[in-house]
This record gives sequence, C-alpha cells and structure tokens, in this order.
Amino acid sequence: MFLEPLPPRSVITPIVRRVRAALAEMQQRESARDLEKRARDARPVRDFEGAVTGGFGLIAEIKRTSPSMGAMRNADVADTADAYEHSPAVRAVSVLTNREDFGMSLDELGTVGARTAKPLLRKDFIFDSYQVWQARAHGADAILLMANILTPDGLRELSALAASLGLAVLFELHTADEIAKLPAHPRLCGINSRVFKSDDSALRYLGSKILRVLGVKKDLSIKRDQFELVRQLPAGALRIAESGVDPAMVPHLRDTLGFHAMLVGTSLLMAPDGVRAELARFEQQLARPPCAQ
Repeated sequence: MFLEPLPPRSVITPIVRRVRAALAEMQQRESARDLEKRARDARPVRDFEGAVTGGFGLIAEIKRTSPSMGAMRNADVADTADAYEHSPAVRAVSVLTNREDFGMSLDELGTVGARTAKPLLRKDFIFDSYQVWQARAHGADAILLMANILTPDGLRELSALAASLGLAVLFELHTADEIAKLPAHPRLCGINSRVFKSDDSALRYLGSKILRVLGVKKDLSIKRDQFELVRQLPAGALRIAESGVDPAMVPHLRDTLGFHAMLVGTSLLMAPDGVRAELARFEQQLARPPCAQ
C-alpha cells in the first residue's frame, strides 16, 4: 500500500479505513493470480484519453449516494447509463465502486459497460496494486488516483501498473502541494473542488447533512476557488474540473480557465426534473460558441 498519513479528524480517514477492510476481504476471496488472469481476459480497453480530447464535454458519474449529499434522486444504474450513452455531451462515464459510502460496487462496472460503449473510469480510493488489477478485470478503461491519499511513490508505481494494463490514469488534485507530487508527464489531471482531507472537512460534511434535513440543498464541502489551481498544472496535461460543477459553469471552466472536460455527478443525479433534463441543459451550454477572452 502507498497511503499517506491521514489526519484523524478528516472525513476521508474513516472512508479509507473502510476501503482497506473491504479490500482485505476481497483479497481473501480471490487470489492475486486469479484476479490477474481475469484482468488479462477482460474486454479490450476503450480509449478514455481519446474520448476526453474529442471536444469539451462531460465525464458523467454514476453513484447511488454520497457522504455530503445523501441519496441521489436518480439511483437507477441502468437507466442512468442509458441516459449517458445517448447524450452527445457525455464523453466517458465515471462509476463509483465504493459500497459503504457511495452505494455502489465493482460489479456495476460490468453493468454500466454492457449498456454504454463509452469508456469507463473506476472512481474509488485506490492505494494498492490489487485494486488496479480489479479495475481492469471488471472492465474499467481508466482509474482515478488521488494525490491527497497517495505517496509520490504510490502515484508513480500505481500509474505505471495501470499504463502496463492499458488503463488511462486521472490524477485527482486539491492543492499546489499535491500537484508537486505528480509523476513526470501526467496525461490527465483533475482539479477537485471538494474538501476531503482538511481538519474541518468532517464539519463541512456534517453541516451539509444538517442543511439537507432542513430542506436546504447546499454542499459545504465544495470550494470552487480551488479550480484556479488549473493554472499550475504541468504543460500538456489534459485538465478536468471535478465536483461542484453545473451547466452554468461551462463558460468559466472551458473558456476562462481552459479545462478540457468536467467530471459531473451530483448535478446530474440530484436534478429535480431528472438526469435527462440536466443533460439537456449541459448540452445547451456546450453548444454555445466559446466566449472571447
């Protein structure tokens, strides 16, 4: 494992603890040798990076719940995958595979992959080579590596393993210090506006839950000024805006900050009038010509 020390009061610490326990159980059920055989026999890899470079669009996410916002309005995995498959705005699909905190599992990578021809990103708290092999065995075309939980060696070695399996790697970043940890020549870099690791992160998530009980839809774990970090990313990297994005943000993220894509989940899955209506709003914004800067 390549985990950084995690703050005891951070919201991410108990999540990672639960992922480690679940991983240990999976390793007991399936040997690394058997897993690697399944990975080598998996369907051919789809071109995740090529999809993202096909024009500014969405990496659309599927999850049933989230620690900050609770249950999604649209928790039907198959229906959501169908909606994403038919939307011209969606370039690729992100699938959460964390059961305890997002209500999903690795098996649903296969469910989604059977309903869409678009590339799949396994989004999870990945810190062990076994999880990279799992991603390929279950049909992922890319994995997320989070710089706020991984050591520099972990980022380098896990991304190298992923590349050897044909998987693209999206490096998730929240701070300038995390950007400094990146391995040489990263291809896909995501700036995430969500606060996970700070000592006040647990309070932000608790505050969001209290507001939700009161009928107020406000995610206090989001700090959109973190998107400004895009200016510090290595030259040549494809830039992805993650978390806290909605259709109205397309001009700023695309035209002002120069992102190449947006990773969107909650905006789509919590839309009061449904995921397809929110996709239509994204499509409308994306069809507008770039603003002159």
